[in-house]
Formats: sequence, structure tokens, C-alpha cells
Amino acid sequence: MLRRLLERPRSLALLVGCQFAFVAYFSLGGFRSLASLFGRAAGPVFDYSRTHDVYANLSRLLPREPARPDPARPLPFCPERSPFLVGPLTVTFSRVPTLEQIQAKNPAVREGGRYQPPGCEPRSRTAVIIPHRNRETHLGHLLYYLHPFLQRQQLQYGIYVVHQAGNSTFNRAKLLNVGVKEALKDEEWDCLFLHDVDLIPENDHNLYTCDPWNPKHVSVAMNKFGYSLPYPQYFGGVSALTPDQYMKINGFPNEYWGWGGEDDDIATRVRLAGMKIARPPISIGHYKMVKHKSDKGNEENPHRFDLLIRTQRMWTQDGMNSLSYVLLAKHLHPLYTNLTVDIGTDPRAARRAPAPGHEGQRHRSSTSLFREEMLRKPPRDPVAWGDRGLSLSLHRPPNGTQAAPGITQRSPKGAGDGGTNVVVRDEGMAPGRGDNRSLAQGTR
Repeated sequence: MLRRLLERPRSLALLVGCQFAFVAYFSLGGFRSLASLFGRAAGPVFDYSRTHDVYANLSRLLPREPARPDPARPLPFCPERSPFLVGPLTVTFSRVPTLEQIQAKNPAVREGGRYQPPGCEPRSRTAVIIPHRNRETHLGHLLYYLHPFLQRQQLQYGIYVVHQAGNSTFNRAKLLNVGVKEALKDEEWDCLFLHDVDLIPENDHNLYTCDPWNPKHVSVAMNKFGYSLPYPQYFGGVSALTPDQYMKINGFPNEYWGWGGEDDDIATRVRLAGMKIARPPISIGHYKMVKHKSDKGNEENPHRFDLLIRTQRMWTQDGMNSLSYVLLAKHLHPLYTNLTVDIGTDPRAARRAPAPGHEGQRHRSSTSLFREEMLRKPPRDPVAWGDRGLSLSLHRPPNGTQAAPGITQRSPKGAGDGGTNVVVRDEGMAPGRGDNRSLAQGTR
């Protein structure tokens, strides 16, 4: 039968055509490369050898006269693509700007690090949440570049710095959960940007807005990795989610104390929740990292691989619905809102202490690579998550008891920051030991 088909010219031509299409598809890299041949480029092209000052012509964004709101004439929406974008930016770390210098360069930014574009209604309200401890120099660099960067995009935004009090092991993911919960108490933000303090965006076409359908990983091209994505499921650095997407994955995990693991956990949560990771083009998502040494208290987490194996069965139990913390202080600085929080301590810290005579010994399981590979495979029976509601309200005290009242204080004018301190403590919890002060106004 096959011989008869081959003897027919039409059948032979059809077979040869299918083989040619098959070879062309794989040799050209699939549909994406084929589409580029017909005029659809994979992304815009930028010349990073020719960069621009992020503050150039920023005065054009300032209102020429005081705006008078008229209810009868609402403001028009800002354009989908801001006309103030300039593309690649000049990013250097030779000088550390003071917060007073940054404030002078950004007169339109209001107390608490808030900004709203004059003359038009913003299309997105974005909260930028930054986990922090002992990184004042990095914070100064980030605020210097981020404020004009966001103003050029004509966004309404607010910047939150979540400062972990005390000297216990650093927990990036839990601090981000705290920042999201506290930010959503202030305003109904459209987009939540989870931002490492040592990453500076290098292209203002990298819009700080959310993808309406999927969580977005934004820092796709860092100089640390040669401006390329280290692996397909990488979700570290800077990411963006809508509040609905954040609650759909139950927020970020709370159990990752120390460096590493939480990014892969979050990427797995996205897949288990039935979503995919969206990304901007590589040519746009450029970031420069501020060089630094390893932090004391943020050492490599030796339990991260064990925790990653548990993600598939624990992600609905570990996250926003299990979050506990104490808000020690809320300080509205001129350039950002500082949240000083006590998030507890690593429950494994006591068991992790080495036995006498065995200090410095470390062991990595031989099955680590196998465990990481397991995370790349889809689950056989995903856990349903749609019926569990999550509340963003504070924990209520038991019946018959009252929570300790908050204390509101106005900072003395002589301190030079002019902010407001709000101290809130949840019931039944004591503040952690160590430094629980808000960040100082100037850099140290």
C-alpha cells in the first residue's frame, strides 16, 4: 500500500512537504521564530551603549500651575505608552546619594513615597514592596533611580520598605507577605511589585504594571547572569502580581529562613494555581545589581531543598493564610513608607547549631539535583484551591479581650524627617529582641 502511495505524484509531494515543514519548524525554533520571519520580532531592539540620564527633562512632568479638581470635568486617562520614556538609562554606583538629595530631585513625591501624575488619570496604581535589613546604601541607590523611573511611566505608585527587626535569620518571602498585607490596608492597589533592594532597572520601557492574566517575572536580564535568564522557571529579583493573583497562589511561603529556595517555591505555586509566568522581552528587562558581600544573618538555607519537595502539598497551608507578625512601627518618610516588623525567628535555628568540635561542617544532600528536577514536572493530581478564602484583615482578639491600642506620634520637626510614626502590636505577641527602630532619614 505504501508503494502505491509513493508512486502517486500528489502523495509523494505531500510527504516531502510535510517532512520539509517538520525540519523547518524545529530548525527555526518553533512558532516564535517562524513568526519573526513574517515581520513579528521577538522584542524591540535598544542600544545600551547610548544611555540617558533618568532625571533628564523630568521637570516636564511637574504641573505648571496648581491643579484645581473639577468634578464636572474628570481628568482624561494617561496614554497607554508614556511620551516621557527615554529607553536605556545610565546607572552607576560611584556615589551614594543622601535621602535629602533624592528628595530635592523629586519634588512631586509626597510623604510616604507616594506619587500621582498631574493632568491625567493613571492607568495603573502600583505598590512597590522592598524587603530590607542593613542595606541603607543599596536603598539609597534604588530610590535615586526608581522614583524618576516610575514618574516617567505616569503611574500612581507608593514605595514600601519592610524592615526586619532584630538579628534573627533574614526571611525575604515573609517580609514580602507582610508588605503586601500592610500596603493593601492603605489603598486598593492594582499591581504589587516585589522588588529586591539591590536591583536597579536600566530601561524605562520596562513598565511597572501587571499582566492581567499571569504573574510577571520582570528582572529577566540581570548583569549578574550576563543579561540572560539563568533557567526557565527562575522567578527571583523583581516580580509583579495583581492582588488576585497573589492570593490565588496563597502569597509567598513563610518558612524559608536564609538565602535561596523561595523563588523556586513561588514559581511552583504559580504552576499549581493554573497560571504561567509572563515576562517582558529580554531587551527590556535589563537590571544592574549593586555589588555586595554576603549578609550576616542571610546565609544559605540548608533546608531549602527539603522545603521545595513539600511545596506541592503545603502551598495551600503556608502563605498568606498562615502569616503572623507584629508591626512595630510605621513611619512615613518623604520618599517611602517604612514598616518595621517582628516576624519571629527560624524554628530550626536551635537544631541547626553544630555540635562542639564540628563547627563549619556542611553537607548537601546528593539528591538535590533530583529534587530540583522533580519540581519541573507537573503534578499528577493538583490540589484545588478555589474554595479557600483569604482575609487581609488583622487577626481579631478572642471574645472578651481587646487588642492593645495603636499609638500615633508625630515625629519632632528637629529630626528633619517630618513623618508620622504609627506603632501597632497584635494581641498575644511580644516584640522581638534587637533593633526595632525605623530606618533613619539619612544613609549610614
